[in-house]
Amino acid sequence: MSPARRGLLIFLPTLIFLTGALAYHYVRPGATASGASIGGPFTLTDQNGVSRSDHDFRGKLMLVYFGFTFCPDECPAALQTMSQALDRLGSKADDVAPLFISVDPDRDTVPVMKTYAANFHPSLIALTGSREAVAEAKKGYGIYAAKGKSVGNADYTIVHSSIIFLMGRDGHYLTHFGSDTNADSLAAAITAAR
Repeated sequence: MSPARRGLLIFLPTLIFLTGALAYHYVRPGATASGASIGGPFTLTDQNGVSRSDHDFRGKLMLVYFGFTFCPDECPAALQTMSQALDRLGSKADDVAPLFISVDPDRDTVPVMKTYAANFHPSLIALTGSREAVAEAKKGYGIYAAKGKSVGNADYTIVHSSIIFLMGRDGHYLTHFGSDTNADSLAAAITAAR
């Protein structure tokens, strides 16, 4: 056997193995195109004071948005888009768990979250918790959040990622949407994920 043929016989199986390994790495459940995992376990408290974990929502698609109730623009706009998308789905929205997770647990107490959530879709689940619990949830979704400009002790803003995540019925990442998305696009993506 010639050296060139022997090299080819070694090269091809190696290439097939590496291609398979890379394909698994990039398409495994919960991974983005870059291979980074999005999502993960959390245990937080909803607007009714009930402890909720990510496992409570298995079997449903999840729309997940991180924000804060004192947010002047991005958060209410994203939650309004989510609400309108759920309205467009009609009874199919029963298969979707819309989650709003606070990045400001110091101010976003359970009563504050209850009042705020009432402004949006009736199925919206507003979640808060200890600083540690919120930090763990943010870490799982790769969310950036940091206190911004302050005016006095309690009046500050938070600079944060503004992303709506669509998670599968098994809790794994499907896709995400930026602040430029609209209700029709979001509803179409949810329908396609069924």
